[in-house]
Amino acid sequence: MLDGVLTGLATALTLQNVLWVALGCLAGTLIGMMPGLGPISAIALMIPVSYSLDPTGGLIMMAGVYYGAVFGGSTSSILINAPGVASTVATSFDGYPMAREGQAGKALAIAAYASFFGGTAGALILLAFASSLAAVALHIQSAEYAALVLFAMTCVVIFAQPGERNASLITLLLGLMLGTVGTDQLGGTQRFTLGLLELTDGIPFVLLVMATFALAEAFRLAMHPLSQPPGQFSARDLLIPISLLRGLARVAGRSSVLGFFIGVMPGAGATLASFFAYDLEKRVGDGSREAGVTAPEAANNAASTGSFVPLLSLGVPGSGTSAVLLGVMLAYGLQPGPTLVTDQPEVFWGVIVSMYIGNIFLLGMNLPLIPYLARIVSLPQQILIPLVVTFSLLGVLLTTFSVFDLSLMLLLALGATLLKRFGFPLAPLLLGFILSGLFEENLRRALQLSAGELAYLLERPITLGILLANAAICLLPLWNRKVS
Repeated sequence: MLDGVLTGLATALTLQNVLWVALGCLAGTLIGMMPGLGPISAIALMIPVSYSLDPTGGLIMMAGVYYGAVFGGSTSSILINAPGVASTVATSFDGYPMAREGQAGKALAIAAYASFFGGTAGALILLAFASSLAAVALHIQSAEYAALVLFAMTCVVIFAQPGERNASLITLLLGLMLGTVGTDQLGGTQRFTLGLLELTDGIPFVLLVMATFALAEAFRLAMHPLSQPPGQFSARDLLIPISLLRGLARVAGRSSVLGFFIGVMPGAGATLASFFAYDLEKRVGDGSREAGVTAPEAANNAASTGSFVPLLSLGVPGSGTSAVLLGVMLAYGLQPGPTLVTDQPEVFWGVIVSMYIGNIFLLGMNLPLIPYLARIVSLPQQILIPLVVTFSLLGVLLTTFSVFDLSLMLLLALGATLLKRFGFPLAPLLLGFILSGLFEENLRRALQLSAGELAYLLERPITLGILLANAAICLLPLWNRKVS
């Protein structure tokens, strides 16, 4: 491994590759700040530039675009409740309320520090255990994935506030239902499309996020204006007290480890990692909003790094973004997999080492921008509300290029406004939507392998352990009632 690290350092620290890292991070951050575009759009926009570079430089730049977009996506989540990328949705849960309370600078600073911590921790873990983790990931198959997803959904409901469990269950089921709209990926049949051609590909996640958070929040502000605007930003907001930093370091540490290992599992990705980390922190942490911003930001950046394990070591893309990166690698004539480490170590190790350099660039670029970005929330509501609506509509239009999607987005935004008005939490809805496809596909694959026998799930030790843990968690409310 030491020889590989030295090879990576020699490759990544050349002036040319350092410049490509910086360019990738800058482009990714700027595109990630725009609601709805995200890392896939960022990488797609930079593909023409990458083709003029050598394979190592091109992949280093594209990796920078990827985690730069995840790094920058928190900005619009915190400032206007319009997540720039899907993996920063959880950041808006506590980041946006902080911004409305005049703590936009503090929230952005915490997000920047947490992103740097998560990205750095992920790069170091990747550096040390890339080959070993790839072998472990091979043992996580469809049955284990289905059990893990069921466990995640159970936790969302059981660990909700006691008075919100039923409401969380209802919105979770609603999210699962919305996730079934479209074409069945395994059977090829259309489901719940109402005969509309526009729904054959399902409801885009970007559209649902913009409708339930950005537009719904704009509608809420229009109906219930704030009595006073948020306080002005002060440069002191960037100075986080040492006592707070110590607590947040522990939050970032456990969230980074969790996020990285979720990112290693093909199909999971940074979005799922951020939700898991946020939910975990709300259960085991102090519940502060600062921790609520730290956890998802550390997790999603670590998960972005972790997704390179199956991509580089196995040639298996773990998400849509890494699938695009796989296409870029194949266009260069590179064959990702075990032979990449031995045949072209400068590519494998150069990309990994460049991630740490990229995270330093990201922190250096983002911190000076915070005083200017934080002023957005001080705009009068007569300007801020149209700004949020415009960004939301443009974000969806530039992603889907469909007028029908804009109409659907407005309809979903009205529904989300009503749900929020009657006290239904929207986070379980999004999580259910994300997990719907993963749960169905993996459960059906597992049942196909077992010829439809559910007993097959109980014959796998890992799956059985997860299902037993799931049953134990379901009994917690009864235990707590008995104790009280």
